[in-house]
Amino acid sequence: MVSTPHRLVVVRHAKAEPYGPTDFERELAARGRADAVAAGSWLAEEGIVADAALVSAAVRARQTWELLAETAGWSADVTFDQALYGADEDGVLDLVALTDEGIGTLVVVGHNPTVGMLAQLLDDGEGPPDAVDRLMRGYPTSATAVFELPATWARIAMGRARLTHYNVGRASEAAS
Repeated sequence: MVSTPHRLVVVRHAKAEPYGPTDFERELAARGRADAVAAGSWLAEEGIVADAALVSAAVRARQTWELLAETAGWSADVTFDQALYGADEDGVLDLVALTDEGIGTLVVVGHNPTVGMLAQLLDDGEGPPDAVDRLMRGYPTSATAVFELPATWARIAMGRARLTHYNVGRASEAAS
């Protein structure tokens, strides 16, 4: 029995520095920090509140989450997961499917090509045409897709989620 509607927010980490001690340790660039703040502001403006987050343990993903959460005013439970760093779309879905059914909104912060492909594959194509079109054109850094799920977390599946919002956080542009 689902007492709460389920919403999944899929975020690609913000722009990172091109180099670091390792790829895993790359930090956000100044532009990435500003874009993550812009993405968090947009989420707050849209009234999206995270109940929990599943975030890649990579430094740039953690930093993106911290800026998003701070700017959006969230105090959600967060899990930093090493598996998200190299997971494919099915691997991410397997992790999402383990979410407690009492969680209404789950935010996933990860990496491309996985999160962009996941967002495209989740979409049932029935959401706002403009948002669907922008989603299908690409998933740049700070891209955020918001989906409503018709079933439980455990039954999440490709092609079974409705895109409701899509935005690319950019500090220098108005949120779209």
